[in-house]
Formats: sequence, structure tokens, C-alpha cells
Amino acid sequence: ARTAVARGARVTLIEANTGLPDPAGADVVRVGTAVQLREAVLKAAADADVVVMAAAVADFRPAAYASGKIKKKDGEEAPVVPLVRNPDILAEVATERARPGQLVVGFAAETDDVLANGRAKLRRKGCDLLVVNEVGERKTFGSEENEAVVLAADGTETPVPYGPKEALADTVWDLVSGRFQQM
Repeated sequence: ARTAVARGARVTLIEANTGLPDPAGADVVRVGTAVQLREAVLKAAADADVVVMAAAVADFRPAAYASGKIKKKDGEEAPVVPLVRNPDILAEVATERARPGQLVVGFAAETDDVLANGRAKLRRKGCDLLVVNEVGERKTFGSEENEAVVLAADGTETPVPYGPKEALADTVWDLVSGRFQQM
């Protein structure tokens, strides 16, 4: 978001569960659940030229929420918590573009077969660019540095070597700018 603002973009940042300071110059919308995130993204995407979906949304959520603490009882097994699927916001935004020519960028955290899984996800989701990175032990979301490959729907791949996340953001926005200017 900071990189987009610095490049002159009007930015709406939809965020959940982060302690990061708000980026100067961005409109910030806070949400608490995947369902709220979907609603906010669809609203913001309606007039956006570019939608960047960097959130790591859980695939599932509890089917029902307890009104209070679930207390353990001696001799009792742990409760089974039924799950339901969260909405696939990236796929929805990519397949039902709110505007002609809208660019959609997704992110994919993978643990194995990173590029193969990323290519499959790019096709399945239908986005224009997919930033794929490997996560796992010592490769965490909270790190100030990252390494990734940006996969494009046209088959191109842009590796981003290990370094500050700002360098990754610059690469993503360079790719977005290049594609947006071709339209």
C-alpha cells in the first residue's frame, strides 16, 4: 500500500488482524472476519483499476461461534469444531471483474512444489499476476524480508530475490504499471 501511494495511486487498504501503522495517504477499512473482508473488497473493487489481494485468508472458519469460553471438563475429550469454507475472494474478484480492464493480483503462500502449485493456483483463480512465496520454518509472514516469484497469466515469471519486502512491492507495482499502460 505504501509503494502504491508513493507512486501516486489512490489506495484503499482493507486490513484485518494487523498491528502495523496505517500507511500515510491510504484510506483504511478494518475488518475482523473473512466474510467482512469479502464485503469490503467487493465494495472497493467496484471502482478500482487494480485490485491487489495480499491477505492470507484462512480456507475455513468455525461453522458456529461459542458465546463464551469453551471450558474443559475432566475426562472429556476435546470438542470437535465443525468448519465451513470461507469465500474465495480472490477467485470471485478475478472471475467477476467489476470493470473492464481491471487488473487483479493475488498472493499465494506455498509449502511445497511452490512454482507448480503457484501455476495451478494462477490458472484456477483467474488473476493476472500471482505472487508466490514459500512459507514454513524460518520463512514467516512476520518477517521484514521475503523471496518470491511473480507468475503472470501470460506465462512470464519474474523472480524476486531474498530481500526487503519493499523490493517485492516495487517489483509487483512495476509489473502492474507495465500491464496497465498496455491497456
